[in-house]
Amino acid sequence: MGWTDFTRRQYARRAMRYASDLTDREWGLISPCLPEPRRLGRPRSTDLREVVNASLYIATTGCQWRMMPKDFPPFTTVRSYFYE
Repeated sequence: MGWTDFTRRQYARRAMRYASDLTDREWGLISPCLPEPRRLGRPRSTDLREVVNASLYIATTGCQWRMMPKDFPPFTTVRSYFYE
């Protein structure tokens, strides 16, 4: 299958911060599979989409947890969601 004008537009990631970031359509598929907020304790303040984007960034680039860019949530938060 070759690239057509339609598929180039469909898979273009020019508006994304990083090439590994999720599109709205991809997020719609993944979001139901993520854990719900817990009933007890402090309310969740972390955006799970950013956590998934950070995990995909780690998987794509192979960088270390501590070397993640600062525009993602703290690496300890991302790592704990990844291990969970």
